Amino acid sequence: MATFGHSLVHPGYFPSISTFVVLAQSGHVTFETGDHFQKQTNRNRMYIYSPNGKQLLNVPIKHSKESHQRMRDVRLESAFNWQKQHFKSLEAAYRTSPFFEFFEDELLPIFEKKHEFLMDLNYQTMEIVSGCLGLDFTYDESDEFFSEVTDKTDFRYLINGKKDPTQLEAYIQVFGNKEGFLNNLSILDLLFNEGRHALDYLRRQTL
Repeated sequence: MATFGHSLVHPGYFPSISTFVVLAQSGHVTFETGDHFQKQTNRNRMYIYSPNGKQLLNVPIKHSKESHQRMRDVRLESAFNWQKQHFKSLEAAYRTSPFFEFFEDELLPIFEKKHEFLMDLNYQTMEIVSGCLGLDFTYDESDEFFSEVTDKTDFRYLINGKKDPTQLEAYIQVFGNKEGFLNNLSILDLLFNEGRHALDYLRRQTL
């Protein structure tokens, strides 16, 4: 049974676990594509649990002369190989986790394909992770931006990690004995540590 009915969320780069809680508990999802890009949000970044604690992985974008660039128009910066850097960081963080090697081959295309647009990259990360989770959901895209919505549950705030108050049930993390439980990291943290149990976990959480 869907907890949220019809939900509105931002597509992010390997989004937070809370975003996938919404996807797992919604009858239908609309992805926000009509908004403007905002810096320092999870539109182009994720957080993982590295050997040194919480680590930010940032996707570089081409800076536009327009002060308000539409999210769907944001292009990726390809001047240096950020994909290789991100995969190396994931390996350092999760190679010893229970399920990294199980899902590694499914995730590799994200770090090999050269996308032009951030939105396409984000969709691919969400599509592949959903497949790994065994999560099937129906979605469409917003036609234009509305600051307030009345016909959907608005979860767009989740894209701004600093304004996301979600407190999740603790699970075992690779370096948990060093820093303790780190809350609401990228969905990859849950996937690599919990594997196929991750979907049941997502369906148990409350926002």
